[in-house]
Amino acid sequence: MAAFHTSFVLSLVLMLSFSSIQMSLAARNLLQTMPTIPSLPKVTLPPLPSMPLPTMPTIPSLPMPILPPLPSTQIPSTLPNPTLPTMPTVPTLTLPPLPATSLPTIPTTTPSIPTTMPTNPFFSPPPSN
Repeated sequence: MAAFHTSFVLSLVLMLSFSSIQMSLAARNLLQTMPTIPSLPKVTLPPLPSMPLPTMPTIPSLPMPILPPLPSTQIPSTLPNPTLPTMPTVPTLTLPPLPATSLPTIPTTTPSIPTTMPTNPFFSPPPSN
């Protein structure tokens, strides 16, 4: 099912790319074969009539309200230090030592690579009738 979906999407992409190529070639052909368009005469427009601007109304001035004073807060000069509880001690655990493992040794000589091809025994063909 996924292969069908993928091939369907791929065919749509190919179809769109080929159609866009054909459209661009057709547009280029029209641009090259199209006759020149004559220029149109310029039209002069009459000037707009001037109108006086309306007068803007004045904004009335409102009296400023009188706000009550903010309450004052008294901050103490020194704050008491809180006493923190003591932290419990965590017992320390001792782990057993890891077993000593020896690292594998790396061979210093390279094995020889055979230069001849091994031969397979030749089997005779089956007897013919």
